[in-house]
Amino acid sequence: MADTTAWVNLLTPLPFLPPEHPLPSLLATATEATANANEAENGSLVLAGVLLSLVVIYFASKLGGEICARINLPPVLGELVGGVVVGVSALNLLVFPEGGSAASNSVMMSFLQTTAGLTPEATNSVFESTSEVISVLAELGVIILLFEIGLESDLKELIRVGPQAAVVAVVGVVVPFAAGTAGLAYLFHISAVPAIFAGAALTATSIGITAKVLAEIGQLSSKEGQIIIGAAVLDDVLGIIVLAVVASLAKTGEVVITNVIYLIISAGVFLVGAILIGRFLGPYFVALVKEMKTRGQVLLTALIFAFVLSYIATAIQLEAILGAFAAGLVLAETDKRRELEEQVLPVADILVPIFFVTVGAKTDLSVLNPAVPSNREGLILATFLIVVAILGKVITGLTVFGQSGINRLAIGVGMIPRGEVGLVFAGVGSASGALSEATEAAIIMMVILTTFIAPPLLRLVFQEPSEPVETAGES
Repeated sequence: MADTTAWVNLLTPLPFLPPEHPLPSLLATATEATANANEAENGSLVLAGVLLSLVVIYFASKLGGEICARINLPPVLGELVGGVVVGVSALNLLVFPEGGSAASNSVMMSFLQTTAGLTPEATNSVFESTSEVISVLAELGVIILLFEIGLESDLKELIRVGPQAAVVAVVGVVVPFAAGTAGLAYLFHISAVPAIFAGAALTATSIGITAKVLAEIGQLSSKEGQIIIGAAVLDDVLGIIVLAVVASLAKTGEVVITNVIYLIISAGVFLVGAILIGRFLGPYFVALVKEMKTRGQVLLTALIFAFVLSYIATAIQLEAILGAFAAGLVLAETDKRRELEEQVLPVADILVPIFFVTVGAKTDLSVLNPAVPSNREGLILATFLIVVAILGKVITGLTVFGQSGINRLAIGVGMIPRGEVGLVFAGVGSASGALSEATEAAIIMMVILTTFIAPPLLRLVFQEPSEPVETAGES
């Protein structure tokens, strides 16, 4: 058999071929066709990887949720635990490159590589694309969750408890930040920038996790529930501002005051403006929906509104979930509220579990292993951070004023979980080089523990209704 490679090597570099000679263009066309074929093949395998990932996510979600429901624990805790089991801490079925994992660490990618005969380079490409799609679906899930929570919230009640929620939010940011930063600096002699980063990670509150648990136990519309939600939303805004400050500090060594002022003004204008404009447009939304004749007119029109507000929030460097929550609050004031709540349920059932399982899957419990030397130092730091993280939020309930007979402990416990928000702080600190391995491990351990203890504690501190409550938050 002739050596075709030799013939190609012989023919390609011929300098005397005129520019119009067809051979170079034919070779270029063949190369381009091969590349396009490979891209098409990879595209179909990305779809296969996404479908397999969704199978794993939904199975873990329902199995974990059902087990927790049967032992009287919040189903969302089961979704988080299910994510941990299928994620980087155990089975390695669902892993993500941003956590430092490669395609070779993923059991699912190894299965695809074996069955489809992929090269290692193609496998890496499929792995990154699949992970990106799942991460986007998870973000959509938390947007839908906050839209749903906004629908179930009472805007008038939120405004009424606004001063209490604001006090809870501010105390819940200032106390953990000050105590964490000062403690790390003076007790553990950690330098200023890492101490500030770790203190900043203590300020966040995961509104998604808290809201889901409140909905599951039928306490979302209670006075305590509304204070927790209002405070968690404000916490999110304050958390973004704190993150901008510490990220700027890590990069330049100084805080850019103009950026901080911009974030404060844009957050306030956005939240107030979205609600005021939305209330003005509410009647037009109802009139438009009544004139439409096609199926899904209520749901799709509402989602357009929610996604527009989410986009605006993202464009001005806020969180998309703030826009979704504001949209839900506005549409809850219309007479289409009940119909919309019913129609958004199936969408939430599809997308929201992806968010919670993904949070669990990205949680690396190996940082709890004391056999690793860096983890030992991290465990000591983590113990301190966990104590500050819990006490710094629990005491916020004591700051609620003018409310007799309110469950202040429940409000404090509702502010405990850090969830994915705390991991963002750890990730930014690690990427900037501001955090040592031990400090980063300590922050991750703090996030893990506060995320997992909050759901059962919330159920414990709230007096449960005598009969099971059907809520839109159940999955």
